[in-house]
Amino acid sequence: MNFKRWHDTGQFFDFHGHAIFHQRHGSDATALLVLHGYPTASWDFVHLWPALCSRFAHVIAPDLLGFGYSAKPRAHDYSLMEQADLCEALLAHCGVIQVHLLVHDYSVSIAQELLARQLERGTPQIQSVIFLNGALFPESHRATALQKLMKSPLGPLCSFMFTERHFIAPFKRIFGARSQPTPIELHDFWQLIRHNDGHFALPHLLHYIDDRRQYRARWVGALQSTRVPMRLINGPDDPVSGAHMAQRYRELVPEADVISLPGIGHYPQVEAPDRVLRHLADFYRNNRLPA
Repeated sequence: MNFKRWHDTGQFFDFHGHAIFHQRHGSDATALLVLHGYPTASWDFVHLWPALCSRFAHVIAPDLLGFGYSAKPRAHDYSLMEQADLCEALLAHCGVIQVHLLVHDYSVSIAQELLARQLERGTPQIQSVIFLNGALFPESHRATALQKLMKSPLGPLCSFMFTERHFIAPFKRIFGARSQPTPIELHDFWQLIRHNDGHFALPHLLHYIDDRRQYRARWVGALQSTRVPMRLINGPDDPVSGAHMAQRYRELVPEADVISLPGIGHYPQVEAPDRVLRHLADFYRNNRLPA
């Protein structure tokens, strides 16, 4: 399925006046919520989608606010707390009571906030979490040169001059040497970023780096206190959140369940979908989760 068909078979719901795109399979009170990273979108999971839909009766994959086919308001005060609110609103919209999470990059922090909310008030009713590469611990996050530039005072100006060529070269560096995206995939990633002038939102979305520092105690505490089954599937060749992040996870999370995928970088679901699916199935089987 190409990204245009992904759009054509998706749906929209309203979140505070913003149209939020989401792919959705099935309908059940228990669902798998699939959350993407920065700067891409739910289409990142297209290679996993058929298998996920075979395992779960209900699967939901949104484009978060500012990403993909969702609304991308300019100069918006984007925050991870707001994105967590969006996810709760989407689950309520879809009639979900119990949720499994599969999250990547930017969205690992959203999952941490949802875990913290569950500890505080019992909702959302999270049944499991699988993390893919992402900065669960801000002290271990290694921002790319492009992220640093976009986050600087020059960021808004740079976004006006940001082209596909500027995107491709640094983006390829976060993939494994032998698992590089194809030219078509790179073009499709860019088209989703560029959709609805989304490149102008990129500097504002980087507020998540500050959020991670501000809420570190809350979010790391959630990892350490939750009793929800969790697994980290990590591409160790990722310069942003690879082997060093997995090691920090082992140090800080009790009984850490970590899977390393040698040769894989920041996007395991794109670079090694079959291996990711195998470790997903193993995790669900070991924890007697949806068959």
